[in-house]
Amino acid sequence: MQMTIAEKILARAAGHKSVSPGEIVEADIDVAMVNDITGPITVEALEEIGIKKVWDPSKVVIILDHQAPPTLIEAAQEHALLRKFAAKNKVQNLFDVNEGVCHEVLPEQGFALPGELIVGADSHTCTYGAFGCFATGIGSTDMAAVFATGKLWFRVPESISVKINGSLKRRVAPKDVILRVIGDIGADGATYRAAEFFGTGIGKISIGGRMTMCNMGVEMGAKAAIVPADNLTKQYLARRAKWSYKEVYSDKGATYVDECEYDLPSLEPQVAVPHNVDNVRHVREVAGIKVDQAFLGSCTNGRMEDLVEAANILKGKKVARRVRMLVAPASREVYMEALAGGVLQKLVDAGAMISAPSCAACMGGHVGILAPGEVCISSSNRNFKGRMGSPEAKVYLASPATVAASALKGEITDPRDV
Repeated sequence: MQMTIAEKILARAAGHKSVSPGEIVEADIDVAMVNDITGPITVEALEEIGIKKVWDPSKVVIILDHQAPPTLIEAAQEHALLRKFAAKNKVQNLFDVNEGVCHEVLPEQGFALPGELIVGADSHTCTYGAFGCFATGIGSTDMAAVFATGKLWFRVPESISVKINGSLKRRVAPKDVILRVIGDIGADGATYRAAEFFGTGIGKISIGGRMTMCNMGVEMGAKAAIVPADNLTKQYLARRAKWSYKEVYSDKGATYVDECEYDLPSLEPQVAVPHNVDNVRHVREVAGIKVDQAFLGSCTNGRMEDLVEAANILKGKKVARRVRMLVAPASREVYMEALAGGVLQKLVDAGAMISAPSCAACMGGHVGILAPGEVCISSSNRNFKGRMGSPEAKVYLASPATVAASALKGEITDPRDV
């Protein structure tokens, strides 16, 4: 029986020779992650059902990133709760408020490996699919079941194929690719399906770019988003992988319920306009809209290549006087590399503010909050009403290049025009 990469991973994890879409399986989990927002609920659920310890401390990852560092007593208490839980359960993989965003830190630390089944109590856990694994977000109480047993049931998803051809042109980014895909498929067009990205074009996209694309798979409803492992994957993991792994690939002749294809050379910079991620237009269609804030960061676009792209646009120039530009490197590793390479210096010289490695303005909880009527151009992944502060504010989603160009001009700007 021919199977897709998603089906093969679930079959292996469930101990089956093969599985079919729609089948219910109980699967062994390879890695389970919670953050400071979802983790406390998981801990409370474990206490309610009387579970005294996690099934395997080496496979549990706890990352404090959403309210990092905490600005509320309640947030500080939740951090303290998770630190105590980790110590009690001998969980060594706790990454505190200085480490960065969960979806950047977990791959950096070598937990996202080809062929694995990974769950995270955060919807953007699908980011890890960039490494050829099946990664998906689950609820906090479902995570309690995982912590207790190391298992979880899944309905095997149907798969869709997204073929990527060619190469991206100057100042057109992987973020533009995934925005276009979401705009075409729709916010619920891939609900509970596994999106598989392949083709000559995906091989030319960096690991960071693949993470961006898989990160936003959930914005079209996907259960998982996967890029099959290749030499680039292996190079990234060579000095990081926590344990050995085995790559998994779809069989020739495997069944996909839908197929779509994109030619990168013809793609233009894209932007998701308020208040839905699938409300996607060409940047030039909305160029000229004044912005009050520009945010560069998040688990979608806070990596080194994103900061470099913005710094190259802003080098020797100044952010528009009326614009607040906030930059949050996705992790301490990214922060240190950008610091050592002079990238942060270029951004600060241009007028940007550098935040601690964290979710920062993407969460809208304590950094970069918008006032009523304000507009933000953001490299993050969601633009729902009230996402970044006031429900009367507006958030536009775009690539790092578009964010930087817009900050420079004080209005939404096609990065190819600066």
